[in-house]
Amino acid sequence: MRWTFGFLVLGGLLGCSSLGPVAGVSLEEENRPPNFVLFFADDMGWGDVGCYEGSRCRTPHVDRLAAEGLRLTSFYVGSPACSPSRAALLTGCYPQRISLPEVLNPGSQRALHPAEETIAEMLQKRGYRTGAIGKWHLGDAPEDLPTQHGFETWTGLPYSNDMWPFHYGDHDRGLIGNPNWPDLPLYDRGQVVAYNPPQESLTPLYTKRAIEFVEQHRREPFFLYLAYSHPHVPIAASPAFRGRSGDGLYADMILEIDDSVGQVVEALEANGLREDTIVLFTSDNGPWTRFGDHAGTTGPWRGDKGTCFEGGMRMPAIFWGPGHIPGGRVSDHLMTAMDVLPTIQRVAGALRPALPIDGLDQSRLLLGKGPGREREAFYYYYPDELHAVRSGRWKLHLPHEHRTVVEAGQGGLPGKQGRASIELSLFDLESDPGETTNVAAAHPEVVERLLGHARNARAWFGDALTRHGGTQVRPAKPPHPMIRSSDR
Repeated sequence: MRWTFGFLVLGGLLGCSSLGPVAGVSLEEENRPPNFVLFFADDMGWGDVGCYEGSRCRTPHVDRLAAEGLRLTSFYVGSPACSPSRAALLTGCYPQRISLPEVLNPGSQRALHPAEETIAEMLQKRGYRTGAIGKWHLGDAPEDLPTQHGFETWTGLPYSNDMWPFHYGDHDRGLIGNPNWPDLPLYDRGQVVAYNPPQESLTPLYTKRAIEFVEQHRREPFFLYLAYSHPHVPIAASPAFRGRSGDGLYADMILEIDDSVGQVVEALEANGLREDTIVLFTSDNGPWTRFGDHAGTTGPWRGDKGTCFEGGMRMPAIFWGPGHIPGGRVSDHLMTAMDVLPTIQRVAGALRPALPIDGLDQSRLLLGKGPGREREAFYYYYPDELHAVRSGRWKLHLPHEHRTVVEAGQGGLPGKQGRASIELSLFDLESDPGETTNVAAAHPEVVERLLGHARNARAWFGDALTRHGGTQVRPAKPPHPMIRSSDR
């Protein structure tokens, strides 16, 4: 059997007003901007974090960050799937704007366009040291890896941990393992060190490299992006955590991810960085519930990964930064993963990317200086089709098909999947968070207002696949999209 091992990604937020290079700044200098650490789990649902309602898992370290920081209850990612969600987080754009609406398979001709400016590239210009750990999934060719997008160092996997030659059965061949796919490479500090790594080795390696990064750059402003490969299937826990939760392998693995977060935060504190760092913990999309006992839960929300119901895109999100973020707060303010880049930009005193973005600066909310910025509408796309629009308490689903779980799998095998349709449906998320009762007939004026937002979105983004010729072919990539929305 072919194997080796792998790694992950992390980041955060903090603030400073003056611009200019800051590399090599010592801890004693008052104008040092904050460090940012971003923890990005994979397929970890609302119901997998202890401090959120409906959770079945224990996460004492993440719960501590929530108690000492800001816990958000209306935080949305840019897509209910891996690649586009990560693109949205790192660029501040809807995936449609940057032509990355779909999950990338090994060897895909699509990738994050080199003209896009990531959080790492933005902060590098401000003098930050940058490191990526864990899953990338934005292109696997040498010219598309993290070190070509602003990260000085990278340890991890180029795509999902199930994108390897080992197959899970006869379900969805080509999506869940594929005998025709190449061996899964593990990169460590930019070099391939193994293929088909043991899944239980990934989280410990990511944790080790993250702690080393903190210690190496403790006297310089840094941005650390730690993107865990789990709890995406195939799930695994290291020997130290196997059986530790008393509630099965999935809960063991969540406990290990939580412990990893705790170790990294402990390293921050041990190096005197508690007051100088802002941390964000969240997930890329909802759980893959067709895997049954090897998948997470969505708490009170309908749907899951791959759907535009709340369970696919409303994620747990916790900001922690004792020197900057007032603790003990819970907010239902609507914030998105696209807002992370402009918020970091404002807090760090960095320059805004030249190309248009869709995120809003939410630094006043985070830093306890006022309410967050409001958006007229939030758009739910999957993959390149507009499925729903939210404005305030109202969410309008446009007619579309969506996948359903007919029978959940057990023991690591995927269950049976089906298709269903939803008609034009209006839901009141305040009184009906589970999206169960269509009230469109009772509120025609709300329906028409949200349809207007939908028309705007389609005018701004169009059909990304058609607009850019369907594929990006190396080495001559298509023109970068320059469609501009209103200045936000």
